Amino acid sequence: MKWWQKTIVYELYPKSFKDTKGQGTGTIRGIIEKLDYLASLGVGAVWMTPVCRSPMVDNGYDIADYCSVDPSYGTMDDMKELIDEAKKRNIRIVIDLVFNHSSDQNEWFLESKKSKDNPKSDWYIWRDAKEDGSAPTNWRGIFGGSAWTWCEERGQYYLHTFASAQPDLNWANPEVRKALYDAANFWVDLGAGGFRIDAITYVKKPDVFVDGTPDGDDGMVSVHDMTANQPGILDYLHEFKREVSEGHDIFTVAEANGVKADELKYWVGKDGAFDMLFEFSHINLEFKGIETWCRPDPWKISDLKKALRDSQNATKDNGWYPAFFENHDKPRCVNHYFDENADKKMAAKAMGTLLMTLRGTPFLYQGQELGLENVAWPSIDCYNDISSFGQYEFALSEGFTAEQALACVHEFSRDSARTPMQWDDTPNAGFTCGTPWLPVHEDYREVNVMKQEQDETSVLSWFRTLAKLRAEYPVLAEGSYEEILADHEQIIAYIRKNEEDELCVLINLSNETAAYDPSLCEGKEVILNNAETYEKGSLAPLQCVILR
Repeated sequence: MKWWQKTIVYELYPKSFKDTKGQGTGTIRGIIEKLDYLASLGVGAVWMTPVCRSPMVDNGYDIADYCSVDPSYGTMDDMKELIDEAKKRNIRIVIDLVFNHSSDQNEWFLESKKSKDNPKSDWYIWRDAKEDGSAPTNWRGIFGGSAWTWCEERGQYYLHTFASAQPDLNWANPEVRKALYDAANFWVDLGAGGFRIDAITYVKKPDVFVDGTPDGDDGMVSVHDMTANQPGILDYLHEFKREVSEGHDIFTVAEANGVKADELKYWVGKDGAFDMLFEFSHINLEFKGIETWCRPDPWKISDLKKALRDSQNATKDNGWYPAFFENHDKPRCVNHYFDENADKKMAAKAMGTLLMTLRGTPFLYQGQELGLENVAWPSIDCYNDISSFGQYEFALSEGFTAEQALACVHEFSRDSARTPMQWDDTPNAGFTCGTPWLPVHEDYREVNVMKQEQDETSVLSWFRTLAKLRAEYPVLAEGSYEEILADHEQIIAYIRKNEEDELCVLINLSNETAAYDPSLCEGKEVILNNAETYEKGSLAPLQCVILR
C-alpha cells in the first residue's frame, strides 16, 4: 500500500486556522505553530485550501498568481518552512490546485481581455453576444446569476462557472494546459506531498454552446447541467497525470461533483487519472441535481448507506476511496445528517467512527474533531460566503420569504465550516488577538481544543482514540469492506477483514434505540464504545461499537 492509503488527511482552512499577526486572518506561521496538534490526531497529510496570491473574492479560489503566496498568509519562505517542519513530523503538505478558472486579476486574463488578437486572447472562454445583445446562452452560474459577463474592453462576453471574478480557463488551448502543469510542478519541486484539484469536472467545455431548458423562474439553466463531465475530459486529465503526478511520491484527489459511483473506474485506479476522487452522492442526499438550497428533498439513512455502499463497491478492486463528511464547502455533519433533537456530541462521535473505519483514506476537516456545529446568524448581511448570497437571492426570486431564504442559508451556508478554529475560551477563541474576519461561533467558550483536551469523554479525545485504533489495527487501512445489516433502516454496519484480523463496526445513526441480531456479536469483544454501556443485539441512539 502507498503511504497516503494508510494515513489520515486533515483539511484546514488557512484563513480561519490560526492568526499570528493580529490581522484577523490566519497565517502560514499559525499552521507551523499547530503542527504538533495535527500530529496528535495521527495526521500524515495536511490539505490547505489555496494560499496563492488572490483578491479573495472567493477566499483564495480566485488565483492571481499560481506560483506565489498571498501576503496575508505570509511569504514563500514561510511556506518552505511549513513544508520542512511538517516533514519532521511525518506530515506532507497538500496543495489545492484551482485549474478550472483563475482570478480576473490574473495577468493572463488582464492580457486576454485587451483584444481578440493578443497572445492570450484564447486563454479564456469568449463569445459574442446574441443579436439582441444578451448573453451567449441562458446558463446560470453556480453562485447564481448569468454565467456570462460582458467585457466592454474586448466587446465580448466571458464564461465563468462560478463568480464573475473567476473567468474559466480555456483548456482546449495547449498553452493553457502547459502553464497549469508548470504551476503544479513548481509546487512538486518545492516539496508538496500531493494535490487536491478543484472543480475539475468543468474544465472540458462542450463543442457547441446552446441554450438549455430553463429549470427555474429566472429563465436560466444550471451551467453544471450544460458543461460538467463532457466527453473527452479524461484525455485532458490523463495528460495532467503524465505531466505532473507520474514519477513522484505524491497523491492526487480531485473534486468531481456529478461523477457517479459506476463511473469512478474511469477516473481513479490503475488506469484512472487520479489516485482518489471526491464524489458527493453521500453528501448531496437532499439534492437530486445541482444544489438548490431552497428545494431540498427528504432522505433516509438507507439513502446514505446506499451511497456509501456504491462508492465502496466501485473502488473495491480498482482505485481508492477518500472518506469525508465535511469540507470547506459543506455544512457541519452533526447538523447535516441529524435533526435538532440529536445529541450532537454522540452524533459527532458516531460520524467520526464512520469516517475513520470505512475502507479508504479519512479526510478530517478542521473543527470536525471538536464536533463543531453550524452557525445561524440573524441576517444575510452577517455572512461572507458569496455562494450564500447567491442562494439567498435565488430563493427570493423563487417566491420564498426573506425568513425562509435565510433558513436555507442557516442549513447549508459554507460559512458554517469557515468560522475561526476554536483553540481556547479566551476572546475570539484564541484564533486572533485582532478582529476575526468571520465571527467565532458563539459556543467557543464551551467547545474548544483546550477544554476538550482536559476531558477524556470529549469529541477530540474520541478522534484521538480513533487515530490510535487505526495505528494499532492495520486491518482498518488494509482490510476488505463487507456491509452487513444492509436493509436495516437505523444501523450502518460492516466488517473490516484481512488475513490476521477482523473487526465489526456497528453504528446507530438514528435517535431511537435500534435492535439487531445478537448472534453478530458472538465470540467478539468490544474494543470501542461511545456509550456508557453495551447490550448485545441493541444500540442506544447514536451509539457506535467496534467488535473484534
